[in-house]
Amino acid sequence: MIKKGESNLNQPWHNSYPNGIHRQIDIPSISLFEILERTVEDYPTNKAIIDGDKELNYVQLKEKCERLAAALYQRGFRKGDRIALMLPNSMEYVISYYAIHRLGGVVVQVNPMYQPSELDYILQDSEAILLICRQEQKQKLEQTAMADKLTIIFADEDDRLENSLYYWIEKGNTELPALDVNPKEDIAVLQYTGGTTGRSKGVMLTHSNLFSVLYQSFVFQGGVRQPNNSNIGLPPLIHVMGMSRLNANVFNGQTFVCVARFDVNRLLELIRKHRPTMLPAVPTILIGLLNHPDLDPEDLDCIKNCVSGSAPLPVEVANEFEQRTGVKILEGYGLSETPVSHLSPAGRSKRGSIGIPIPNTDCKIVDMETGLRELPLNESGELLIKGPQVMKGYWKNPEETELAIKDGWFYTGDIATMDEEGYFYIVGRKKDIIIAGGYNIYPVEVEEVIYQHPDVSEVCVFGIPDSYRGETVKAVIVLKESVCTTEENIENWCTERLARYKVPRLIEFRSEIPKTHVGKTLRRALVEDEKRKTDIS
Repeated sequence: MIKKGESNLNQPWHNSYPNGIHRQIDIPSISLFEILERTVEDYPTNKAIIDGDKELNYVQLKEKCERLAAALYQRGFRKGDRIALMLPNSMEYVISYYAIHRLGGVVVQVNPMYQPSELDYILQDSEAILLICRQEQKQKLEQTAMADKLTIIFADEDDRLENSLYYWIEKGNTELPALDVNPKEDIAVLQYTGGTTGRSKGVMLTHSNLFSVLYQSFVFQGGVRQPNNSNIGLPPLIHVMGMSRLNANVFNGQTFVCVARFDVNRLLELIRKHRPTMLPAVPTILIGLLNHPDLDPEDLDCIKNCVSGSAPLPVEVANEFEQRTGVKILEGYGLSETPVSHLSPAGRSKRGSIGIPIPNTDCKIVDMETGLRELPLNESGELLIKGPQVMKGYWKNPEETELAIKDGWFYTGDIATMDEEGYFYIVGRKKDIIIAGGYNIYPVEVEEVIYQHPDVSEVCVFGIPDSYRGETVKAVIVLKESVCTTEENIENWCTERLARYKVPRLIEFRSEIPKTHVGKTLRRALVEDEKRKTDIS
């Protein structure tokens, strides 16, 4: 499974690899449905999914996937066709996801929170021919131009309706064509980006991209399947982090506990009931648990592995979480275009770092002006990634693909540094840099300082136009419950810990900060809100 020979390429992070972990590995060429088939052979009776009071073992899961795939095939669905999944984390999502892959189809990820105009764009752009969603989305769909142009299946538990997912599963047969997937070439998923730089782009992820991510991470973390572990399935499956966790869960023969949406009370209830061993999280989840009045350290003593990703984890949040719960947090890094590229080695994490590149991954940091000059250690620049996990490209968008991938290197748009041991640190987004009076200010750096304040629960820092300085720094802050502080107090706190030009000139307290469906802070929403205020005045 692991190559005996090593690459001649020697990078600082290779010296930080745990003993026995090779920098280059042989990655099998496997399709996503083959992962499920192999697990059924190895762990047939292991519990695969728990969704409320519903459960399936791996044999049962595969049977339902194949019956749905057969029903789709009978209705004309063929390899390469696109089916949109607009579902919360649920048994129905998992069945649909692997059924589509059984036929070599393409899963189009659609956020259930999208409104008609957003739905129209993605459904038209992806050229989806079928949509699987819940009945509650019907009114929203009727407002789209695509409503009469594609087949809609409702994934509610009613097998009496002919347009019900369960009707298709129960009434279908098992006549299927041979599995026909070229893992390296065939697209498995169209993962639409959040559109922070304009219209959302469909990221083309092949079967090989998604299996490579799974296998690289698996080997990096020891290369031993752990079928007795269980995952709390909280990150949305329509997001690349949640989807990657699902694939890894199936590969390992583990149990996936579906959580439809983040509610801290419900999350604690499920943890207490099912005692999961793995908690994939985003910072918002960890902050929510920390602020829960009834959290007992024993609630989380079942957790062996907590991986934080999708957004930078403030150092103070990580420290407090570990101190209060005893659960060690490992940080990682990935994007829709490169689902996982960095992980923290077990027992060797560095607080504030996203970790080191996983096997078969090369990285470098280049200057932001030309994007060509590689920078020395500890100097900030744009992070570039090369490896088997890098997307095939953007769907029907060769121009954007050429801008993003040059000579095999993916330009992330994230600003990072690398230390002497090859650990990487995300400083900010290229477009988030605040330039005040000629100085470059990274919002994350200011946020880290404000998070250290004992009264602060959440913070988001961004730049707003300033006629004199070009831009000035603003901080939007959510305070912890039952505390009260002032703008002056926060300003003094920052002045004692930051260069004067980095200290926020504007401070606003709010009850909440806008976030995406996966818990990422919507910095751009605050910037746009500020712009509207300026336009009105």
